[in-house]
Formats: sequence, C-alpha cells, structure tokens
Amino acid sequence: MLKLFKKRQDKFITLIHNQASLTLEGMDALKAYLVAPNPTTSEFLRQKEKEADEARRIFIDELNRTFITPFDREDLFALSRTIDDVLDYAYSTVMEMEILKVEPTPYILRMASLLRDAAGELLLAVERLEDHPNVAGEHAQRAKALENRVEDVYREALADLFSGAEDIKHVMKMLKLREVYRHLSNAADRGDEAANLIADIIVKVA
Repeated sequence: MLKLFKKRQDKFITLIHNQASLTLEGMDALKAYLVAPNPTTSEFLRQKEKEADEARRIFIDELNRTFITPFDREDLFALSRTIDDVLDYAYSTVMEMEILKVEPTPYILRMASLLRDAAGELLLAVERLEDHPNVAGEHAQRAKALENRVEDVYREALADLFSGAEDIKHVMKMLKLREVYRHLSNAADRGDEAANLIADIIVKVA
C-alpha cells in the first residue's frame, strides 16, 4: 500500500544517477587496472565508457523533448556532461598508459583512489539532490575536497617528475608520465565542476 504513495524519482535525476553510477563503476575499474594492469579490466572500463556515452545520449534526447524540468535545464545538461567527462578521462588515462607503455606510479595510484572516492560522493549527491538537497550539498563539498587533493598530488607528482632529468631516456619517461598525470588532473577538474553545478542547483531551489 505504501508503494502507491511513494514519490517517483524525476526521470532526469534517474538518468543522471545512471551516469554517475556508471562513472563510479568506471573509476573502480581504473583502480583495479592500476593495481593489476590487464586487458580484461581495460575492456571493462571501455565498456563502461560506452554505456555512459549512451546514457548521456538518452539524457539529451529526453531533455530536448521535455519542456518542464525539475531544475534549470542548462544546469542539468552541464551536470550530465561533466559527470560523463570524468569517466572519459579515466578511460583515456588507461588508453594513454597502454599506448605509451607507462607503468603505474604511486602518484597515479593515489590520484585514482581519490578520484574513485570523489565519484562515490558525486553519486550520493545526485541520489539526494531531489529530496534532501542539503545532504546533497554536503556530499558535493566532500567531492570537491577530494578533487582538490587530487590536484595536490598532481603538483607533487610533477615536482618529483622534473626534479632531475639524467638523459634522453629519462626525459621521454617524464613526458609520458606527464601525459598520464594530466588526464587524471583533468578528471579531477571535471569532477570539481560537477560538484559546483550541484551546489548551484541547490542554491537555485532553496
């Protein structure tokens, strides 16, 4: 009987939640790949990235066909995009590592672990956005704090990386690692933007 009166989640929140869930799965796969690089985990991450792209296409189609949305439609569009971008950068990180034959470093592992935790906070923020916006805001702030820690590790990694080039082989390794670090930093930037968008949505509906 209670199910008859249970509020249905807005379809746009459901669709963004699906994207955030796929992103979290992808970040789990990234962590697993960095601990033990193998083609199976890489392929799983690639599949999650494809599923997320399809989820975003469905979201955009629904947005284009709907006049009334629960929150500002531009904010919803941007939130969907930034969450998708986080997973895109996770996927490109693995692709770069495979192409450039880069081995995981402690810095890469730390950045990926923080990104995974931030993705978890973004998922929780989306889950609570409609019914408990204040709680959603708290999760968004935690996500931002984690993304900021990624940037701290990124700067630490770069400082260590360029601390003393010895020969051309060392320089080549430096350039390859910098590319991988940059992808992870970009993922953090997009996650930070997603958290900011959630905060903006909460302010507008308060």
